[in-house]
Amino acid sequence: MPFVSVKLLKGRSQQQKRELAVAITDAMERICGAPRAGTMVTFDEYDKGDWAVAGQLVADRDA
Repeated sequence: MPFVSVKLLKGRSQQQKRELAVAITDAMERICGAPRAGTMVTFDEYDKGDWAVAGQLVADRDA
């Protein structure tokens, strides 16, 4: 029973997350042989002030 956690910045639409969940589930089934019914996908969304890349907050990079 695969559990896939996707971490991303806030701002994606429900439709985008819906499509991503289907794509991830399809890939798990096709590549790993995982059963669709047991594949779980969660989305953890973060504000730009809660995410850093190369030691710099994304919020500061966008300023």
